[in-house]
Amino acid sequence: MVVEIENLVKRYGNLVALDHFNLQIKEGEVFGLLGPNGSGKSTTIHCLLSLLEYDKGTIKVFGQEMKPTSYDLKKDIGVIMQNVAVFEELTVYENIDYFCGLYIKDKAKRKQYVEEAIAFVELQDYKKFYPKKLSGGLLRRLNIACGIAHKPKLIILDEPTVAVDPQSRNKILEGIMELNRQGATIIYTSHYMEEVEQICTKIAIMDKGKNIALGTKDELKNMIDLGETISVEILELPDSTQAAIKALPHVMKVEYENYVLKVRFSKGKHNLIRLLDLLKEEEIGFGGVHSELPTLNDVFLEITGKELRD
Repeated sequence: MVVEIENLVKRYGNLVALDHFNLQIKEGEVFGLLGPNGSGKSTTIHCLLSLLEYDKGTIKVFGQEMKPTSYDLKKDIGVIMQNVAVFEELTVYENIDYFCGLYIKDKAKRKQYVEEAIAFVELQDYKKFYPKKLSGGLLRRLNIACGIAHKPKLIILDEPTVAVDPQSRNKILEGIMELNRQGATIIYTSHYMEEVEQICTKIAIMDKGKNIALGTKDELKNMIDLGETISVEILELPDSTQAAIKALPHVMKVEYENYVLKVRFSKGKHNLIRLLDLLKEEEIGFGGVHSELPTLNDVFLEITGKELRD
């Protein structure tokens, strides 16, 4: 195991941020750590990095207990936090060289690693630029280069694509997948569920300091009683037909707005056939039909609830 967390408890006064939290991450995984605001994600990461003291539990990284002085373990960890953390008075090259130099003392090797990190995030044309001259997307890429230049075995990325354009986001996600192909184990936190669904091989959903769901995206989707949503274009839909649709097996919700009928089903087979057969029997003309399976976002809301969080 790359990461083993057992019965982790962290309190802030009367607030229990982590409540006997457990987590295991295997080598080579792209592990998505999800949860609403205040669920304990950041506290978990800070405890994992031994930046916070905790009240109870054990944390092992690469099979060894993680302590504040575990520098032999920390040199194999790369951290890219949500807030860009670079030095404004240093150029792109100097920033990456500084962070790489915290772990790589050999000058020749460090120079090689810095050049490789610059090429990896495609900042070759910006080596002499200062951070204030970079766009948001370029800053994010610089932040990533600073965190991975020393070639860590475990990389923690906390919301790395916040407030960047689609092109930069795509480049960052491609880079994360390439790091994984090169052998790094990834811990990835994000509120963009489509990103997690795209890149993560395993996902944990936490809430109120506990790990409440764990599995692949397909395993998580099978945990909830939510099936497909079928949309049908219809010019006119009588109330009696809507009532008949609601009476079909597995129907959870029926909506009809702007000439589009949307029917959400729980799990069950032949939902589409039953719906179209009913429309034909009622002599309801219809146009385009679209079926959409539940997304990770649907799973997340079903498991953690829809109330707003601070």
